[in-house]
Amino acid sequence: MGTRHPERVETVRQLAAEGNMGLLADELLHIATGNDNHWDGDGAPVLDAVRKLPEDERMRLADGLVKRSRAYPWGDPVRTHALTLVGIVGRGLPQDFVRADRLTRMEELSTAHTFHAYHELITLAEGELDAGRELPGAFVALLRRSLLDSYGVAPGLSLVLDRVEDPVLNPGEAWADRALADAARFGDAGRRLLAHLRTATSAKPTGKWEQAGRALIEEIGTGAVREAVLNWLRLVGRPRTIQLYANGRRADHNSLYDPFNADALRGVAWLSALLPAGQGTARVLGALVETSLRKVPHVGPRNPKVANAGVTGLSRTDGDAALAELARLSTRVTYKGTLNQLSAALDARAQALGLSREEIEELAVPAYGLTGVGHGEYELGESTALLEVHGSRAVLCWRNAAGKAVKSVPAAVKRDFPDELKELKAAVKDIDKMLTAQAERLDRQFLARRTWAYQDWRRRCLDHPLVGTLVRRLIWMIGGTPAYFQGTELHTLDGAPVRATGSAVVELWHPVSRPADEVAAWRERLEAERVTQPFKQAHREVYPLTDAERTTGTYSNRFAGHILRQHQFNSLAAVRGWTARLRLSVDDSYPPAVRELPQWGLRAEYWVQGAGGGDDDDLTDSGAYTRIVTDQVRFYPIDAPANRAHAGGGAYRQAGRWQDATPVDPLPLTGIPEPVLSEVLRDVDLFVGVASVGNDPTWQDGGPGGRFREYWTSYGFGELSQTAATRRELLTRLVPRLAIADRCTVDGRFLRVRGDRHAYRIHLGSGNVLIDPHERYLCIVPSVGSGAVNAGYLPFEGDRMLAVILSKAMMLARDTEITDATITSQL
Repeated sequence: MGTRHPERVETVRQLAAEGNMGLLADELLHIATGNDNHWDGDGAPVLDAVRKLPEDERMRLADGLVKRSRAYPWGDPVRTHALTLVGIVGRGLPQDFVRADRLTRMEELSTAHTFHAYHELITLAEGELDAGRELPGAFVALLRRSLLDSYGVAPGLSLVLDRVEDPVLNPGEAWADRALADAARFGDAGRRLLAHLRTATSAKPTGKWEQAGRALIEEIGTGAVREAVLNWLRLVGRPRTIQLYANGRRADHNSLYDPFNADALRGVAWLSALLPAGQGTARVLGALVETSLRKVPHVGPRNPKVANAGVTGLSRTDGDAALAELARLSTRVTYKGTLNQLSAALDARAQALGLSREEIEELAVPAYGLTGVGHGEYELGESTALLEVHGSRAVLCWRNAAGKAVKSVPAAVKRDFPDELKELKAAVKDIDKMLTAQAERLDRQFLARRTWAYQDWRRRCLDHPLVGTLVRRLIWMIGGTPAYFQGTELHTLDGAPVRATGSAVVELWHPVSRPADEVAAWRERLEAERVTQPFKQAHREVYPLTDAERTTGTYSNRFAGHILRQHQFNSLAAVRGWTARLRLSVDDSYPPAVRELPQWGLRAEYWVQGAGGGDDDDLTDSGAYTRIVTDQVRFYPIDAPANRAHAGGGAYRQAGRWQDATPVDPLPLTGIPEPVLSEVLRDVDLFVGVASVGNDPTWQDGGPGGRFREYWTSYGFGELSQTAATRRELLTRLVPRLAIADRCTVDGRFLRVRGDRHAYRIHLGSGNVLIDPHERYLCIVPSVGSGAVNAGYLPFEGDRMLAVILSKAMMLARDTEITDATITSQL
């Protein structure tokens, strides 16, 4: 720093005493260049000496600085330094030397998220405020964000902001811009409402906060506030209206909430619970939770505190719609803090109603206007809207006055029933979300040990307008007899109708405990009738104990030695109900990936450790391991002390081995119930099958430094996992029904495809492709969403790799029609 040398301070004082303002201007700019315009600490005496100059000399100095600044273009640091110095020197002078330059610089800075040259910010702001003018809203937003990021080292910036009242919220976010506009319409009460929202800084609203909120609602008008709040929440997460500068190596602040507005956004969620409830309220609060938990690179979830406020709003909102949204979110949210809050809210509702948690989740599912299982009709004038559920999607169709199907919304409906049309379109989106949530909830029932009395199951599940569309595509054990829904009633495998009493016990059928011929028969029956199950049930992989596992006794090495992408693994684990902490390359210990099974009194563990750490590619910018190495699967009593191991590797040890708790040995695998062992290993197989670097088609070179070439080859073309083996069995039956059946053959680990240019082999585990006869690798990178490629009928949803394999087969069978240059260049 130039000002650390006492001679520079003395030079400034000497030039000031001599009245040599030209040389003084040059010296000040020289110092500013050395200290990057930071004048705290040693720079303070320099500014003190300048401020003490007589008014006429300060005017001369300011004029000299202005002339020197304009010798440099905008964006040059010297011009910026000169502008700051002019503001300091010229404060209190009758002439505003640089207002035009000041406004230009403010506009330039307004695209920054924060700016730490606080003297420049203070000088720019004081220049306008001293002249009695308001600061531009975007510049005020910058000042506020910079103060929040200053950690208390910019008291001068705080004093400047004490002089600024407007805008109440930072502009630049769509919802905040709308809120500011609405508040202006509401007058002073609107401004006070926004100010009140900003005080939502605690974990939950206090009675005093709610009382003040109700008073403002009454003053403005309940209807007006409700409409405004719903509109604000609908805009959350939309692209910023003032785009901020983005540094590709750091978090993109355009994808985050403005930190000054975040508390106000929490207040909006709380305020919504004080307004009349409705489907619209639950819908926007649910969207707020999901939007706030959406992950942002280099950050993680966007803003969990706002997500939690959305849950609070839902938990305090009366009505079935809010309860349904809580239940839906509980199946979708993986962020632990918010998930715990959702669970607490549902438990509280269940207790208040005298029901179990499972019952409250089932009763919470709305019909969304469906009048029968999977369909509903709505007369809108002379037209009819048909809302139907097809598989996992809702579809809105139309009939005109003559009863003829039409492709688009009739003009008369758009004109005469805009509100009804809007609600129908919203219902389609709600149904799609709820179908996904309910499919996942049903899939979890295998380990939940959930059973129903037949009469309750029939009412809540089979005949429910929405849930029934899923339940009727599954196999059930009814009073010990396997059955499924066909036509209008339940039937056994041989077609006999099921006669069940109201108290008969109902539970999901699982293939692990059924005879092999029964499982095969169910698969053939569903495929023959072209039933697509909402998740794998009849075709579900099973994992009986192997001889190797009987030998090891207390652990399974079946899925050890794999290299997984850590972030993808953690996301998958959370979706499947596991807890996996992100491993950082630090001197710390971590628990394994864990799934607790309270209904069975068990805890499953998948032991992993960080991979590498020596190369930059091994770690993210935040210091997290990019990849992990997998090891054993073990089971313990649920209350056993936790195991931990060093982040980068080493033996796992129970906390009890160096604390007072008594160590507990792992449980013998022979004592683990069949469904538990099978489902846990199925989860682990899923983690490997999806997150392994071996199924990345771009890694044929072995990744960084070729270190993983051997693993990539062994996984990408090696023996099949149980999931891939099940895929092979299914393809054996599906391939003869394909349009390209004469060109495809299932052969061991591969699907062989005969094209016009070459013959190909597609690995049934990784989807990687070889060109025969020389086993030349063909890199085909599936595009985003390629798992949704129409590969024809599939007997279940959710196997993206199966769809990818079939889509590759269809393309390669017609290899002369391929136009993608990245593929044709390899053929």
